[in-house]
Amino acid sequence: MKEMLYEIPINDAFDKNCGCPMCYLHNSLTRDTVEFTMGPSYMEDDVRMQTNRLGFCREHVSMLYGHGNRLGLALMLKTHMDEVIDKVEAAQKEGRAASGGFLKKKTAENPVSAYLLTQKESCFMCERINRIFDRYLATVFYMYTHDPGFKGKLEKSKGLCMEHYRLLYELAPQHLKGKDLENFTHDIDEVFLSNLKETRDDVDWYTRKFDYRFK
Repeated sequence: MKEMLYEIPINDAFDKNCGCPMCYLHNSLTRDTVEFTMGPSYMEDDVRMQTNRLGFCREHVSMLYGHGNRLGLALMLKTHMDEVIDKVEAAQKEGRAASGGFLKKKTAENPVSAYLLTQKESCFMCERINRIFDRYLATVFYMYTHDPGFKGKLEKSKGLCMEHYRLLYELAPQHLKGKDLENFTHDIDEVFLSNLKETRDDVDWYTRKFDYRFK
């Protein structure tokens, strides 16, 4: 069966037989996005427009700093700060919104706060990672019903972390119906709980090693 673009990394992740294939996918995607951001792309106009507008969250700017391309990061941060300064200056000139009296609603949102709030959750890397990871999630459901070998890989996987189990559980009804939804739900339920119980038992076994009765 010929693999589509997004199926290749998913098959690779499930072939690793790691603790959570979706975590493996997300971590790989994050590393690739660091390389993409700090590679030649940071000089491209369309990428630079996005980094100027979105900036980077605290976690990802630390990753970029650790990459080693300090000049590239400095150039991106400088032009991003230029844009922030322009936007804040424009918002400051608008002044504060009328606050109204007691028991009255504000007539408008504070322009300075409104802009800064958009920046609080804004990150070029987060947006790119989330966009691609959403496609990975959708492809998992597609492969479950179209790739005969994938169902077996899912059933034999070592588990799912709580976050990715939740995501797959919540998104499944948007992509699967009827018996497919029922089977998929059963499979991820089993994979999550059976492996969590096994890990719990391993931790319990470890703690028992410190009990003098089992010395």
